[in-house]
Order: sequence, then C-alpha cells, then structure tokens
Amino acid sequence: MTDKIRTTEKVDQMIDQLSPDIQEITNALRKVIFDASPKLIEEFKWSMPSYSYKGLVCYLQPAKKHVNLGFYKGNEIESDLLKGTGKAMRHIRITKIEDIQEDIFTSLIEKAITLNESKE
Repeated sequence: MTDKIRTTEKVDQMIDQLSPDIQEITNALRKVIFDASPKLIEEFKWSMPSYSYKGLVCYLQPAKKHVNLGFYKGNEIESDLLKGTGKAMRHIRITKIEDIQEDIFTSLIEKAITLNESKE
C-alpha cells in the first residue's frame, strides 16, 4: 500500500475512475515509484500523477488499455525499454500487471532522480 502522507487525493480520485485492470497496473506502478525513493513528491499535473524531486522525474499516464510510465528527461536515460520520439520525454507502455519489471523500473527512476540532482 502506498504511504498516504506522500500521496494526493486528486490522484486517488483519478485512479478510482479507472477500469479495474488499469487501476491494478496504476496502483502497482505507483508503489514502485514510491518504493524507489522516499524523496519523490506526488502531484496531479496535466491530468495525471506526476512525481518530482529537485525537478520533474516521472509520471503515470493511464489509458483505456495500458498505462505509460513516463520520464520527463527520458532522452537522457539509456534503456531499450524507453520509447518515444519527442525532444525529452520517453515512456514504457504497460498493458498487463505482469509487464511490470520492478527492479528495472526502480533503476530507471533512480537514474532520473540522479539526473535532477546532478543539474543543481
């Protein structure tokens, strides 16, 4: 379960509106994010959960049949899992709970945090 002190009510409300399978994926990814670092702050930005520490780190973007775990500076993180062609943002599309690779996702989140810390 996620730490209620670190979560926001708006994110809880958004998740409650999702289909059960997308809720399950979103909640599991949310837990991975919080477990990756106690430094991360959850906010509801751009109609989705966003996580920051010394700048934007990552986000969750639920859709009808998948959830994207996105990284604001994903272009600066080396990983074959990250997809996208934009200037900076990259994401991983998760279509089922079994797609969650906790250790790999945690490592990517830690790299994103380190990027922010190195730009102080």
